[in-house]
Amino acid sequence: QVQLVESGGGLVQAGGSLRLSCAASGSVFSINAMGWYRRTPGKQRELVAVISSGGSTNYADSVKGRFTISRDNAKNTVYLQMNSLKPEDTDRYSCNAHITRWAGASYDYWGQGTQVTVSS
Repeated sequence: QVQLVESGGGLVQAGGSLRLSCAASGSVFSINAMGWYRRTPGKQRELVAVISSGGSTNYADSVKGRFTISRDNAKNTVYLQMNSLKPEDTDRYSCNAHITRWAGASYDYWGQGTQVTVSS
């Protein structure tokens, strides 16, 4: 089994910062792309940021210049540093990873999500 466990969400005032973490555990052989998504109830899931196994990154236009995605391959962990937060960043953030298991099969896995609330 493979699990993704997120942490770091919470309540912050506009202009503040939060750092999200997502750690993969279990029968992980290798991890390809890792990313963060967000979805407010009733809205479509939105890609926030993604990072490849080689470190290439891509961001949603709405977060460019404010959010930074990074990863620690030794710890099977991806991070999302969120600065200059705005009320419209309020959402539930979920981690996604494309993981190859020791058995050889590859799947997309999702974390349970962590709530980020930005007050004005």
